[in-house]
Amino acid sequence: MRLHSDSFEDDAPIPDEFAFGRRGDSEPCVWSANRNPHLAWSDAPEGTRAFALACIDVDVPSRGDDVNQQGRFVPAELPRVEFAHWLMIDIPPTCNEIAAGACSDGVVPHGKRAPDGPPGSRQGRNDYTGWFASDPQMRGDYLGYDGPCPPWNDLRLHHYQFRLYALDDPKLALPEAFDWPRMQQALRGKVLAEARRVGTYRLNPQAG
Repeated sequence: MRLHSDSFEDDAPIPDEFAFGRRGDSEPCVWSANRNPHLAWSDAPEGTRAFALACIDVDVPSRGDDVNQQGRFVPAELPRVEFAHWLMIDIPPTCNEIAAGACSDGVVPHGKRAPDGPPGSRQGRNDYTGWFASDPQMRGDYLGYDGPCPPWNDLRLHHYQFRLYALDDPKLALPEAFDWPRMQQALRGKVLAEARRVGTYRLNPQAG
């Protein structure tokens, strides 16, 4: 199975328009266009009854002491954890493409209530839900796609894995507003094939 994008090359930078945050003219981070990138897939195995999709940042700092603090940096060697940016399940087997901007176009404070997606699909809660939990201006349930916004003082380049799963089950037994750990559990034993495409993003020009 193959996963392709017209929005970014594999192992190459993701353009600002597909990010949640970008560098400003005089600020280290401002809101960006937050559009979902184009994705298309082919060569699914016989017996595929649905697809599932996840976008995971695998380079998120495991400790937030230095994150976005003036005069400090997040060291590149700090252990990292995963952060879910997009979770989608029950994508029908007849679907093989998602257009750029079709599921997300702009930052929505407090999160999208009913994000667009292929007919019949369902989208889970991304990890901005926890990130903004203590911010009254932003907190809420963040459903669907919300793009990259790594710490603007992080010395590590962030990698965003778009993971497409071909499944032998047409519908995963997950509640509304499911999260990444629950989705991972539901995928066990149901994946016929997986394809990945990786994009990179940084707000710190020194990240590498």
